Amino acid sequence: MKSLKIIYLISVSVMFAFFSCQNTPAPEDVKAEVLTAEFIYETAPFPQCHASTIVETEDGFLASWFGGTREKNPDVCIYTSALTDGRWSTPVLVADGIINDTLRYPCWNPVLFKTNNGEIVLYYKVGPSPREWWGLYKVSADNGNTWSDAVEIPDNLLGPIKNKPENLSDGTILYPTSFETREKWNIYVETSDEDLENWKKVDIDNNGFNAIQPTILFYSEGKIQMLCRSKEKKIVETWSSDNGKTWSPVEATSLVNNNSGIDAVTIKNGLHLLISNPVEKGRNKIDVKISADGKNWFDLIVLEDQPEGEFSYPAIIEGSDGTIHITYTYNRKTVKYVHLKLM
Repeated sequence: MKSLKIIYLISVSVMFAFFSCQNTPAPEDVKAEVLTAEFIYETAPFPQCHASTIVETEDGFLASWFGGTREKNPDVCIYTSALTDGRWSTPVLVADGIINDTLRYPCWNPVLFKTNNGEIVLYYKVGPSPREWWGLYKVSADNGNTWSDAVEIPDNLLGPIKNKPENLSDGTILYPTSFETREKWNIYVETSDEDLENWKKVDIDNNGFNAIQPTILFYSEGKIQMLCRSKEKKIVETWSSDNGKTWSPVEATSLVNNNSGIDAVTIKNGLHLLISNPVEKGRNKIDVKISADGKNWFDLIVLEDQPEGEFSYPAIIEGSDGTIHITYTYNRKTVKYVHLKLM
């Protein structure tokens, strides 16, 4: 492995030791500077797109999303684009929902993830709807240039439903996930080992909330928080104190949610970033907030605030150099990329 990637292999426990010896700034004092704000592509062979994801590779960064004539249509496929030397590559189709010569389903919600051995995993769903889809993944050993055949996740499990998994200190991969029925939405977690085997499911008491699409944050003393989209106009949360083996009942936070996807990341100085639509209705505003404790959140930067439009389903990661990389749907026509420096 190249030395640039060593940071990505730091375990959660070592990260916390790192946090503890840093002078973590007060979240309300942190500012953000936009280094880059651009569209990943201007033209593509599909009219609509949604649900982007991003990961750092040894070559730069790799983004993915689903694209087709319209969400839920059978021609919707998974595409990727690579950022190398400051330029995004032409979108490439990497997965489809073709079952046979006469049957085809749409693809949904790709999630990119880098394993401890340096491979890139592309998780995604295939099926007629979120109530009937199934989870698959492909693996790349060359930073997303080529991919393995699709592997179906076993035991009717789904893998990460929208947001990135996380490597735990014991080698377990923790997947934030959820399922939907006509009657309810429920979050839970899945786990696998480093070889993407030995999959398990951990149930969570949803406490009457309709929640999906969790995102994971890490705290000192081994605590883990998941923040989730909900139907109840609030971002909701659950906490674990035993490395994700058990979770507290879901509760509402003070954060407004418009029943649209969110994402979050714990950065190396121990602070936490949350990207979401901070409105009860619509998807025309999207911003980033910052917190030290996962309870008190401060405005960091507004990325979009327009009278109308859709800016949604964001993904956020910290790069190995400490800068922040974000992607999100821009009016269902393209994917926007924003690169931030925190000060």
